[in-house]
Amino acid sequence: MKQYEAVIKIMEENGGFATLGFLNQNVLRVEGCEWKTKTPFASIRRIVQDERYFFKVRPGLWALKSAKGKLPPEILPAKGQPKAQQEEYSHTYYQGLIVELGNFNKYKTFVPNQDKNRLYLGKKLSEIATVPNINKFSYDHIVRTTQTIDVTWFNGRSMPASLFEIEHSTPMHSSLLKFFELQDFHANFRIVADAVRKKEFHAKLSLEAFKPICNRIGFWSYEEVVELHAKTSAVISVEARLGL
Repeated sequence: MKQYEAVIKIMEENGGFATLGFLNQNVLRVEGCEWKTKTPFASIRRIVQDERYFFKVRPGLWALKSAKGKLPPEILPAKGQPKAQQEEYSHTYYQGLIVELGNFNKYKTFVPNQDKNRLYLGKKLSEIATVPNINKFSYDHIVRTTQTIDVTWFNGRSMPASLFEIEHSTPMHSSLLKFFELQDFHANFRIVADAVRKKEFHAKLSLEAFKPICNRIGFWSYEEVVELHAKTSAVISVEARLGL
């Protein structure tokens, strides 16, 4: 079996689409396909760019051309899909990637109750987040704030370790206020958005009100999330082959 055929096989088994991260974890397991190259993950990235067989759906997500008319709307929205719906699909996609990143890194992961039924690559977010109900780790008003944050990673003691707000088109001010409420916890705060909004992020963060937490809040672009997801998946694949 040729390498591109192995990629096609995994995509077909996954419904006709896959993230680079998913491919990195699964393609090398396909029997009958040899990967003698020292950089198999770079080869996978190159293969999915072959327009004879694949097309890019969004950053980090690829699909088979043969499956284009069969993909669910949360993967490939139909023409004429309302803008608000398309933005929800994009928001959920990055939300799901961050949940998976937390899982990869052995954190417990939580998404707000109102988001649990949203679909990420054919699965409900509740199916990939590992914490169904948030524990009362602090005062009620602090827990209520945390419950509204897009993704929370909890450490082994069930305390918040990293918190993420995905800002696809909404103002960042409200997200920064949520982080401000949680400043007493030893946690990392991240705004996730399109790279073009990084200037806006720094402008908001420079306000005097956010000075106590300005050094603890970072900005992750969508492309950086995708890259981190793919590279972390590659490491997991290598560890699995080494029996680690």
